[in-house]
Amino acid sequence: MKTFEELGISKDILKAINEMGFENPMPVQEEVIPHLLEKDTDIIALAQTGTGKTAAYGLPIIQQTDVANNHIQSLILCPTRELCLQITDDLREYSKYCPGIKILPVYGGSSIDVQISALKKGVQIVVATPGRLIDMIKRKAAKLNNVQKVVLDEADEMLNMGFLEDINEILAEIPKERNTLLFSATMPDEIAKISKKYMTNPIEVVIGRKNQGAENVNHVCYTVHAKDKYLALKRIADSNPNIYGIIFCRTRRDTQEVADKLMKDGYNADALHGDLSQAQRDSVMQKFRFQNIKLLVATDVAARGLDVDNLTHIINYSLPDDYEVYTHRSGRTGRAGKKGTSIIITNLKENRIIQQIEHKINKKFTHDKVPTGKEICEKQLFCMIDKMEKVEVDHEEINKFLPQIFRKLEWLDKEEIITRFVSLEFNRFLEYYRNAKELSAPEERGSKNDNWRERNEWKKDKKAFDHKPDSGYTRIFINLGKANGLTPGSLIELLNKNIEGKRIPVGKIDLLNNFSFFEVEKDYAKHVFTGMKNSTFKGVPIGVEIAQEKKSFNPDRDSSFKKNKSEKWDGDFKKKKKKERR
Repeated sequence: MKTFEELGISKDILKAINEMGFENPMPVQEEVIPHLLEKDTDIIALAQTGTGKTAAYGLPIIQQTDVANNHIQSLILCPTRELCLQITDDLREYSKYCPGIKILPVYGGSSIDVQISALKKGVQIVVATPGRLIDMIKRKAAKLNNVQKVVLDEADEMLNMGFLEDINEILAEIPKERNTLLFSATMPDEIAKISKKYMTNPIEVVIGRKNQGAENVNHVCYTVHAKDKYLALKRIADSNPNIYGIIFCRTRRDTQEVADKLMKDGYNADALHGDLSQAQRDSVMQKFRFQNIKLLVATDVAARGLDVDNLTHIINYSLPDDYEVYTHRSGRTGRAGKKGTSIIITNLKENRIIQQIEHKINKKFTHDKVPTGKEICEKQLFCMIDKMEKVEVDHEEINKFLPQIFRKLEWLDKEEIITRFVSLEFNRFLEYYRNAKELSAPEERGSKNDNWRERNEWKKDKKAFDHKPDSGYTRIFINLGKANGLTPGSLIELLNKNIEGKRIPVGKIDLLNNFSFFEVEKDYAKHVFTGMKNSTFKGVPIGVEIAQEKKSFNPDRDSSFKKNKSEKWDGDFKKKKKKERR
């Protein structure tokens, strides 16, 4: 393993990062820094959040900054205000002993006039969110004609948040003779398109496997009945007395509701979602960073840019719509060589989604039973004993009170004192869990209940399969369904995006769990087949065929579509073939 000095980092920067506790380069830093210092090159770096990406591009940028030039030389784009401020703080720490370097964060939620004033005074490095930078460009306050390096940090998150048009508009303002550095946790198709459009012979650095979760994260799944999810959440929290984590919910309403319940039940919890004001968001984040809040209940959008070390757990109270979102969630724990746990609380109907996530991240979930009351009481009890053993005692101060304490307790023997001391904390858990029921769903995969559920799904599938198209329409089968995150809106968007110059008239849509049917006017059917060829949806190759050409519905045969979402159809859309697993 090389040192930062061997990588070529200057003495002034070395002094600063040594004070910050940097000892040896992390893998992404060891790979990226030499490329940026030795030659001007475009780089695509794929690595999980928390693997040291900011230093990987930040240290070379600072070292190569011309302090005599007060124009913007480097631009770093990131998805959120919080990440913008964090990157700025890190860069300022790295450049602590580099006089003359000026770094400015440009983000919404703060005075634009103050930011414009700072730009006029001259800065060399700008860290910006796309929306606010666009405002600056339109006001002619941000001049990017001298930019030599552009960094797209958390590029996949920016695309998820809908910043693609803003990114295109910003890059159009920057000279083509620049270096573009793209840092991302995952590599969706949109990122690949950006690299082809804006980068020249980029060097690709991959830490781990593409789209793979962090190596130090243990993935655990608890299957319960839907009505028991909150009770299961409490048991998970109680069985991990030192938990410090984020609980992810799908909607703002669910987020606030779960947080309110936890706070009412005595947990150090709070909510983070889009309905909060910026001041409220800042307050919650500050409390969480200082661990005054142990459980943060958040939506994915609100938690973007919240970079907190030492998280022990990520809890997926609601499953994400996209496996890439799960990768981002789980990547918030298990950082810097530490172990972490990513938990999913799911129900029986979501088993197939779990299998999809397992396949995409190339990891298996441990399917555990929800802890029993007895197990929780035992963990809490011994956690308290461990704390008692490790507590620091100020003998000088406490000895003043011991004579009175001894007199107060002289009627109790040693065993009774210990018993009463332990009961102070233990009694509330013992009382709560005394008659607690088993929460884990009793049905295993392949049980009678699962088979009954499968048969009912087959009946629904058969009805959709046998439906005759309306007059003048062609009915088309597509190998995507609800389990893939497909909705009527996303299906229509998919058709219009892949079929250039055409607005496809869509008729009846039958959206099923693992495949679907839709109808288009007959004249447009060939455009659908041509446009969908070699296309993907959230990483899944798309296959379509004319539904009427299938002879009849056979559950044993046609339900095989459910088992492998990576199947696609060849050019004539009649012969099915399996895509080889990577």
